[in-house]
Amino acid sequence: MTVTVLFALAAALANAVHLMTQHVASVGVANSHRRWMLVKFLITQPLWLLGWAAAAAGFAFQAVALHSGELSIVQPLLVTELVFALVLRRFWVHQHVAKTAWSAALLTCAALAVFLTAAEPHGGRLQPDVTDWALALAVFGGAVALLAFMARWGSPVRRAALYATAASITWALMAAFIKVTTNLLAASGPVAMLEHWPIYALVASGVVGSVLQQAALQVGPLSVSQPLIVVVDPAVAIVLSVWIFDERFTVSLAQKTVAGVAFCVMALGVIVLSRTAPSDLTRSLPAKL
Repeated sequence: MTVTVLFALAAALANAVHLMTQHVASVGVANSHRRWMLVKFLITQPLWLLGWAAAAAGFAFQAVALHSGELSIVQPLLVTELVFALVLRRFWVHQHVAKTAWSAALLTCAALAVFLTAAEPHGGRLQPDVTDWALALAVFGGAVALLAFMARWGSPVRRAALYATAASITWALMAAFIKVTTNLLAASGPVAMLEHWPIYALVASGVVGSVLQQAALQVGPLSVSQPLIVVVDPAVAIVLSVWIFDERFTVSLAQKTVAGVAFCVMALGVIVLSRTAPSDLTRSLPAKL
């Protein structure tokens, strides 16, 4: 449990560093830097390269956490990426952060702690049953396809919500693929891992999730897409943890009720945090950046 929690939190922190460094490196780029010139400029920036190193570290940390622990613990803990990003905005970029945002961050963390404590996730199997895999992929893969199709029309808010939900479901599936792939790697080695389909599904889900998330960020407001991207992922991951990995929770109805309420409160905290956190970096960049 300790290893799982520590590596999941490390993954959340690394993801927050990736987000901030990529944003900071891109802000203020001269208009003359376009297309391939922009890429050429960015790859010479240490901060931008640090961001990609942080992204790689975040993936590695998440893989270790998923291999050592339950999907229903790791994915909810990744919600703390928003909290880490808020701390980085205040103490690294020196942005003003509203008291409401800090309160929302504390509420999110407290609710997350209550959820994990009350739910008591445990158990699970290393390799899911083939039938369970097929059904889960049909249901959630079909949902992603349907949401992406429906997102082609409508208002910016509707399109952003649909794309964000599709992206978040994809991230939850990707986490399941990571868990299975790392288990195969540890049990049978890299050759055997390459002989099984989860590694290729992992790559495909990474590409699809990135495209869908980028679409969500482009077509509508961040205040709509970000909460859905953050909250739907752990919710779907919890369903997958029970469905395909046979993970279990407390048998106490009272504790289940507390855990359910805590998850809803955490979702509320994420929504408030997304709406009250600083929306850009352009006004507060330190001169050294």
